[in-house]
Amino acid sequence: MKTDNLLLRENSRIARKMWGIQISRLHLLALKSLTHRHRFSIGSGDLIFLRNGWYATHAGLIRLGRRSRCAGIDVEPATGLSEPAASRWVFKATVYKSRTCKGFTGYGDADPSNVSPLVHGAEMRVAETRAVNRALRKAYGIGICSVEEIGSFPGPSVPVQSSKKIPPQPVNGNSHPTGPRVRDRLCQLIRQHQLDPGLVKSYAVDFCGTKALRDATREQVENFVIHLADWAEKDRNALLCQLNTYIGKKEGAA
Repeated sequence: MKTDNLLLRENSRIARKMWGIQISRLHLLALKSLTHRHRFSIGSGDLIFLRNGWYATHAGLIRLGRRSRCAGIDVEPATGLSEPAASRWVFKATVYKSRTCKGFTGYGDADPSNVSPLVHGAEMRVAETRAVNRALRKAYGIGICSVEEIGSFPGPSVPVQSSKKIPPQPVNGNSHPTGPRVRDRLCQLIRQHQLDPGLVKSYAVDFCGTKALRDATREQVENFVIHLADWAEKDRNALLCQLNTYIGKKEGAA
């Protein structure tokens, strides 16, 4: 209980610092419930405040599963519902809370109409992430949506030069996890949104749950790029506040 209270004070402090007057008493009460029930940490990137409400993140849900000793997650494409030619993908994910659990199933879909223009070409991975998030939320009783599940919505206009379609990445490639194409997409995001490369790197290490970025798998890095792109487009100020929490922290080795 003492640890939970310390975490709640830290969450409240960071929330007020990051989102200021946007945070009402009702928002703080919701944050208290999320903190005590699920031990979500804003500083670790488990929660963000967006569009007048709290949203969980993929990283936060994965950490919750790890804390809860999740026995495993199965993910597979829903071939009868997907249309690869139209870049429309549907995935099915099943979370097993224990070895005897029958499983909690969630579906996630993605197509060019409901993802950020910055991740066009990565609809398959977005759909997979959304399916996993939904299954985790059902398994552990998370009443709030995850930020990766929400579709693209009107925001600041995207410069013409940055709205070009990003070519799809190989699915089963054997290149290094931070291969040239993934690095190029990440560098493009950093330049476009004027982000601090060092802070982005620290956030990436935390998001991937590894000691250093070189230890992350290609899929983990690609999921981070998708997450970063969506957040940067939807609420750049909140992203900057999140990155600022890494100031002074030791960066993972490249």
